[in-house]
Amino acid sequence: MNQIKLKRIGSQIAKEVSDILNNVARDRLMHTITITGCDVSSDLSYAKIYFTCVLDIDKKEIEKELEEASGYIRHELSERIDIRHTPKLVFKFDESIEYGNHIEDILEEIHGEKNNE
Repeated sequence: MNQIKLKRIGSQIAKEVSDILNNVARDRLMHTITITGCDVSSDLSYAKIYFTCVLDIDKKEIEKELEEASGYIRHELSERIDIRHTPKLVFKFDESIEYGNHIEDILEEIHGEKNNE
């Protein structure tokens, strides 16, 4: 399938899943989750959804909660987007934000050491 179309579908899935988690889901944990991206397989059978959470909870626990809710989220998603088969949703914690924060801390530490010299 065309890569541009896959990116557009992935973007729409990310937007709709974010809306479902923030406005439809009743679990308070779901309201603290931010969807950062979505990669869709070329045959639209899987959608890997990347997320972060503002709470300081173990990421494996949040992934488990999302996997348990994935059937409900997939059902809601199927009513919102117009594709033949709704992809299976796989949730992955987005490590890039934590990594970026770590790099920023290192740079601040280096900058602080240069100022002290």
